[in-house]
Amino acid sequence: MGVTVKQRTKGKGQPWWVYICHQGKRKALKVGDKTAADAVASKIREQIKTGALNLAPQKQIPTFEEYATHWLAGYGETHLKYSTLKSYQSVLKHHLQSSFAPRPLDAITRADIRELIFTKLKNGYTPNTVAHIKALLSGILTHALDEGLLQTNPASRLGKLIKTKERKADVNPLTREEAKAFLEAMSEHSPRHFPFFLCALRTGMRLGELLGLQWGDIDFHGGFVEVRRASFKGRLVTPKNGKIRRIDMSRQLSETLKALHKERKAEALAKGWGEVPATVFVNEAGRILDGDHLRRRVFKRTLEKAGLREIRIHDLRHTFASMLIQNGESLAYVRDQMGHHSIQITVDTYGHLVPGANRQAVDRLDDEILTTYGQEAGCV
Repeated sequence: MGVTVKQRTKGKGQPWWVYICHQGKRKALKVGDKTAADAVASKIREQIKTGALNLAPQKQIPTFEEYATHWLAGYGETHLKYSTLKSYQSVLKHHLQSSFAPRPLDAITRADIRELIFTKLKNGYTPNTVAHIKALLSGILTHALDEGLLQTNPASRLGKLIKTKERKADVNPLTREEAKAFLEAMSEHSPRHFPFFLCALRTGMRLGELLGLQWGDIDFHGGFVEVRRASFKGRLVTPKNGKIRRIDMSRQLSETLKALHKERKAEALAKGWGEVPATVFVNEAGRILDGDHLRRRVFKRTLEKAGLREIRIHDLRHTFASMLIQNGESLAYVRDQMGHHSIQITVDTYGHLVPGANRQAVDRLDDEILTTYGQEAGCV
């Protein structure tokens, strides 16, 4: 039993709360600054002494399953991208519901969440996957905290238990020679898909962005491609970060896409489509390509035919960036072409690929006096 005053989130400008626990009932009041919170707390303590305090019935705490379902149907469907929503639904179904579904929200403890993290890691899930699971759980509990259903978020500050890989560890680009061998094999064994994979290697677009590319996004006169959308499970969504970006188009890619457009006109006429499909890369029926089919049946098989090591299709994006850097382009230019949110992401991911970066750094430590002295002394 008692009355306490504290901040849920510590820091200047954060609101102060008065927490009341009296006769088995609890209530939290958001007051404002500490002075006002202390004054309210004093009045409540006086009411408790005189028996005048009458708390409203305590809000019933829903189970995790009830709240998570409600949260996804409300906040999720109105604020999240379609692809993000589907990802969250999958995480809830396969990782969180089995652990927390029947529990009231306020019965979930830090120890429970630590155990979840350790179990997932022991079961072989990557640190990035486990971090994603923990982040979703924390996000749901934060919303419950804001609604007054919880006094604290038991998932906060537990990210330190998950050691994620350095960003550059996930980069496995092809060399220039390997990329050439890959394209040659694609031209020979799967020519219909050659323009798609040339576009991947010349623009660094993500798989979903390539699948969603439309002819209206290509400016042949200006020599650039605008990334306006992505395809996720056959549905068009906004690109990552929700931002449109412009990518410079090489002459080889421009000529290839021009030739492809002429082929599409002839194909549309021969197959009675009525018009050229708006989507650039389509199957024989004129429909948007299937990403999983491309990975398994086209990309992987072509790597094997070219005698190349196994990589992810996303590594073609990294190949584009690494070749730009090796050609001496600035990291700022690479950031803009890749559509990174900040240049720090570009530096963390590709900074180690800058040719001679370390050599130039130590050379800049030398000065003219030491160089002259060494030459006069006959030092080698």
